[in-house]
Amino acid sequence: MDTTTVINSLWLMVAAALVLIMTPGVAFFYGGMVKAKSVISMMMMSFGAMGLVGVLWVLYGYSLSFTSGADWVIPHVLGNPFTNFLMEPLLTSGDGGTPNLNMLAFAGFQATFAIITVALISGAIADRAKFGAWMVFAGIWVTVVYFPVASWVFNFTLTDGKLTDGGWIVYLLGVNDFAGGTAVHINAGAAGLALALVLGRRVGFQKGIQKPHNVPLTLLGAALLWFGWFGFNAGSEAGVDGIAALAWINTLAAPAAAIIGWLVVEKIKDGKPTSIGAASGAVAGLVAITPACNILTPGWGMLLGLVTGAVCALAIELKFKLGFDDSLDVVGIHLVGGLIGTLYIGIFGTGIGLIDRISAGDATPFSQLGAQALGAFSVLFYSFILAFVIGWVIQKTMGFRIKNEDEVAGVDTVVHGEEGYVLETV
Repeated sequence: MDTTTVINSLWLMVAAALVLIMTPGVAFFYGGMVKAKSVISMMMMSFGAMGLVGVLWVLYGYSLSFTSGADWVIPHVLGNPFTNFLMEPLLTSGDGGTPNLNMLAFAGFQATFAIITVALISGAIADRAKFGAWMVFAGIWVTVVYFPVASWVFNFTLTDGKLTDGGWIVYLLGVNDFAGGTAVHINAGAAGLALALVLGRRVGFQKGIQKPHNVPLTLLGAALLWFGWFGFNAGSEAGVDGIAALAWINTLAAPAAAIIGWLVVEKIKDGKPTSIGAASGAVAGLVAITPACNILTPGWGMLLGLVTGAVCALAIELKFKLGFDDSLDVVGIHLVGGLIGTLYIGIFGTGIGLIDRISAGDATPFSQLGAQALGAFSVLFYSFILAFVIGWVIQKTMGFRIKNEDEVAGVDTVVHGEEGYVLETV
């Protein structure tokens, strides 16, 4: 096995570990912002996603997401869940039957994307969801929404440097989504909005009624997210080269600028810059740079971060004006930030990812903007509609939302029989 393969596979495995730590990061980030008596419930939804989605990915998720050639059920749209069932075909390769190092490493890397996408949704329904219902939703949603969308966006085949097969968003539209602006953030944000509408508003929902119960916990979560995001973005190159390095530096520059953008708006709007604002701004910048980190110079990356931080700081107020209870701003940060980053590419991208369509004369920046918009809104509507239907059916059958009196008493003790903080007296 050549040295390049070994190095690239090693980097993918390291990047996968970095991305996996992001899901506990989400648990801490969300956990600190909810009530003290629902912190366990909030964190359990992330850890539940790790268990369930990890199993489903090995069973059929990888196979469904990364079908190619004659194995498509519907070409460029729907993969075959049995092509790589249990990943058995990856355990042999053409060099004497040894496991396929590159593909196994890639499969592990992509598994962590599926896990965190599901975990992100949970922030929209904090303080009021049944854990069992959440797990049922997560299993169905990841199967019928995330796995197909991942195939549309991340699944492609290159032959002699040219795109010869893949999901319709990347192959037919030529959309650049390097690490998941559509497949991860718009996808999760749209699903979060749908569930927020299905479950309804928390008891006493209004602006300012609830403060984060543990700010340091949220800051720890933001730090873990930023740390892991270097694997998320730079690892998506699946190799150690200049594109990976560009993605890495943009993953530093954009969220740094987004912190500034968020805090300036917060200072003007509310009179004080907050630590929660700084953490939220960093995450918003990370979300926005995710689809674009491979094709923006650091200067354009910082501008994207600055704009996104400011816009998302304003967007989180929409839930109060429109009346939907997105508990932890999944819509305002992930949906809005994902849309900004994905559309920004169509104007300021210096190349268009896999195929440099603009420099080749096959497209103009504004035609690329149209492609980016079509891909982004297709994922948004697909995810929203299916998430709403799945959530509605669960609510009408087994029940998704806990009772109001249980919400007031605290989800942790009612659902899990545990307390996040037990203060013993002697």
